[in-house]
Amino acid sequence: MMTVHEVSKLAGVSIRTLQYYDKIGLLHPTGYTDAGYRLYDDADLELLQHILLFRELEFPLKDIKAIINSPDFDRSKALEQQIELLRLKKEHIDNLMNFALGIKLLGVKHMDFKAFDRSKLDEYSRQAKELYGSTPEYKEMEEKQKNRTEEDEKILADRFMLLFKEAGKIKNSDPASIDAQNLVKYIDYFKSIVKQQIP
Repeated sequence: MMTVHEVSKLAGVSIRTLQYYDKIGLLHPTGYTDAGYRLYDDADLELLQHILLFRELEFPLKDIKAIINSPDFDRSKALEQQIELLRLKKEHIDNLMNFALGIKLLGVKHMDFKAFDRSKLDEYSRQAKELYGSTPEYKEMEEKQKNRTEEDEKILADRFMLLFKEAGKIKNSDPASIDAQNLVKYIDYFKSIVKQQIP
């Protein structure tokens, strides 16, 4: 058994995060010390690994909770899915890096948007939804997504390309400049809008 302090140090997450995971029912400790400190066993640590991998894959906490609390949750199967998702994410990032390098070297006259294709990742997400779609959390997510139209998708894509274009204009500027700081503020605003529209 390990204390919350030991788990925090081992996993590289804060004690506050572990306390929050316990509070929302994501990761309960197996027991407590006489002084009331949380204690985690090997099964807890294995579950924490899955949670952290899902977080690296940018799964919202509510979705992670839905997955690991599903009666169909299989830890071995989940690990296989995480490995495949990480591979797809790496491939996607590699494509974006090559795309950005191409723009840097060749300019933006002949842009190829294949690098933004997320169809493989989306397909894998669809499969996850099928596996764990019986949970209330996934039904709620599906309800939100069905209200998004093609126009909504186009607006998000247009805004992203605008950010990309503006970033290119100031790529050699001082990060502390007004233009750079204004762009950062807009990116933060854009992220908040996306979070509202994409659960």
